[in-house]
Amino acid sequence: MEILVASAIGILTAGGLYLVLRLRTFPVIMGISLLTYAVNVFLFASGRLTVGAPPILSDATTYTDPLPQALVLTAIVISFGMTAVVVMIALGAYLGGDDDHVDDPTPEDAV
Repeated sequence: MEILVASAIGILTAGGLYLVLRLRTFPVIMGISLLTYAVNVFLFASGRLTVGAPPILSDATTYTDPLPQALVLTAIVISFGMTAVVVMIALGAYLGGDDDHVDDPTPEDAV
């Protein structure tokens, strides 16, 4: 189970980094989203992967730590809001410049 989750985190991180290094707006936004998902899975897995255990400390002998679950829920809400903001900024930049390149133009491109 742990090797599956670690592999998923690695694949999400590698895909996110690949997309962030692209020079177009939409792949960069998708790469940031993939990196966010990788961090969320990492935070969720940091609370010990326990199947079928309650997330409440009670008389049970096995339980799941509720703090990583709360952190992931908060991170999902924040990342959704930030993705909406970044999409609107990218859309405004595309409509204002008729180009969706992320990098700054060089002096040779301005001529």
